[in-house]
Amino acid sequence: MKNKDIIVVGLQPYDSLIGSNCINIADEFSKNNRVLYVNYAFDRASIKREKDLPNVAKRIDLMENNKENLHQVNENLWTFYPNTLLENINWIPFTPIFRIANFINNKRFSKEILKAAKRLDFKEYILFNDSDMFRSFYLNEMLKPVCSIYYTRDNMMSVPYWRKHGKVLEAELMSKSDLVCANSTYLRDLAKEDNPNSFYVGQGCDVSAFDSSTIKQIPEDIASIPSPIIGYIGALYSMRLDLQIIELVASSHPEWNVVLIGPEDEAFTNSSLHQLKNVHFLGLKNGSELPSYLAAFDVAINPQILNEVTIGNYPRKIDEYLAMGKPTVATETKAMSIFKDHTYLAKNKEEYPALIEKALAENSTQLESERSKFAQSHTWENSVKAIYQAIETVKPKL
Repeated sequence: MKNKDIIVVGLQPYDSLIGSNCINIADEFSKNNRVLYVNYAFDRASIKREKDLPNVAKRIDLMENNKENLHQVNENLWTFYPNTLLENINWIPFTPIFRIANFINNKRFSKEILKAAKRLDFKEYILFNDSDMFRSFYLNEMLKPVCSIYYTRDNMMSVPYWRKHGKVLEAELMSKSDLVCANSTYLRDLAKEDNPNSFYVGQGCDVSAFDSSTIKQIPEDIASIPSPIIGYIGALYSMRLDLQIIELVASSHPEWNVVLIGPEDEAFTNSSLHQLKNVHFLGLKNGSELPSYLAAFDVAINPQILNEVTIGNYPRKIDEYLAMGKPTVATETKAMSIFKDHTYLAKNKEEYPALIEKALAENSTQLESERSKFAQSHTWENSVKAIYQAIETVKPKL
């Protein structure tokens, strides 16, 4: 798809401190299309609460001093900071009343977007909405795009904040959008319940840093740990990870060393894992260091606990593991089905030790190469191509 005008709205600002799928997608869109990336409008409570964050302080300065709020990022991409504050309304207990307040918020938000679109001479534009089910609920009606796309990348209904009103509103927004794009097959299938024009478009992942040939030195704190190393990199949160799996892996094979890299929640901090001599907590590391730590793993694991938060999420860390060629054992979920030919999938915690043994025994240079090649196919370019194909399916004359 080329030479189109695309307006992007979502849950992450372009200057987000943590990055976002939406930012990567917008960047990819802009290679062949004009893109207006709309940073979300703050409500009064959140801007007060987050005022000391650098990107929020920037927004406050733009509004208070009436500074330029439409910034060109590259030849085809502009980022826009709406000059409005929305009302804090999620406390409203009843969805019918919430709808009225939300309509007013949407009116303010859309008015700002239309100003920016007019400045850029955007006319027959496509609207791409990254899960912004409240602030952007009425944008299809207010902006009147030639095509509206709702993008789902997380099961938002697993979070109480979104579930309160979103259980009704997200389904309605999906239904009235021209199509829904999802980054996992699980989320695609959920979306199909509300919109038959729902498509799996994969997940992009920049794995360029996870290249084993570029690793010059293994960090000292992991280099001193004997092999075989069974490792995990990521947040150590009990909402997402199964403590029992990790404990079983470590206790059933004391000759293995289990290395866990990432910040711990209270459940992990207080767990019996800290009493096991072959479990090593190395703490939070800089992102640039992670490939060097991963290079030391003999087997990588993703011991997800199965719940409504994890079951449908695309596990980006699997791409990073595979890009380094690492044998990987993970909990079987619907979202993991696309990795089944290159990973070992455990149906329950009891299967983990045997699958790790198998992964250690079967590893080879050829398998490492196949894993890496597979992970490198999960690019933002390929994901956006799938979005274009979905648009062409629903709107062939666009």
